[in-house]
Amino acid sequence: MTDGRDDAESRLARIERLLQSGERQAAPAWRRATRGEPRWAVTAVILVAVLLQATLPHRLAFQPYWVLPVLELLLLAGLIAANPRRVEPRTRWLRWLGLALICLISLANGWAAVRLVAGLVDGTERADAGPLLLTGGGIWLTNVIVFALWYWEWDRGGPMARARGHHQFADFLFVQMQSPETAPPDWEPAFLDYLYLSFTNSTAFSPTDVMPLSRWAKMLMMVQSSVSLVTVVLVVARAVNILR
Repeated sequence: MTDGRDDAESRLARIERLLQSGERQAAPAWRRATRGEPRWAVTAVILVAVLLQATLPHRLAFQPYWVLPVLELLLLAGLIAANPRRVEPRTRWLRWLGLALICLISLANGWAAVRLVAGLVDGTERADAGPLLLTGGGIWLTNVIVFALWYWEWDRGGPMARARGHHQFADFLFVQMQSPETAPPDWEPAFLDYLYLSFTNSTAFSPTDVMPLSRWAKMLMMVQSSVSLVTVVLVVARAVNILR
């Protein structure tokens, strides 16, 4: 009699596990545990940011001008060595290493932007229009990369937390989340989606098709739009004045 009851309970337990598994499979990919996203995109974009910083005039760089780019490359090499192909959730120190890398890139670009804006306001930046536009464009593009990295690293706890499916409430609402029928069933946001978000926010100075939901996302997008607006307006105005 006991064996029969045990068999029935085990069957019920198996059925419950199957139902729970079916519910997990029915959930969209961005809400369940998945593999970490490929690393190549974020690695390539970080290398572009380091290259842009290395080509800036040395007077605008944090001194000595080579220190921050070298540190950024060392941190990037450590991340690649630990997770060469995918951004997989392994150890907590990898997340701190990634945050340190983004902080260094942000510091380097923020320093250059402040020096450039101060020089434009004081009239000490007297370069020709062409070099000035190239310098301002490099800082602006690096700023796009910097904020893309912050969005990517903070949305729902970062790429490693998103791979685990721990955070169910999104900080950014993508179109594919609102209309899942327009995307493959395995779609979930990756770094290039956050790069697109950052680029459109820097050019439109407002959200486009990706809406910020959390307060920190709204504040960060507001800061990015403000920095982008000041940089573009001052650089273009100074370049036009030089041409005249």
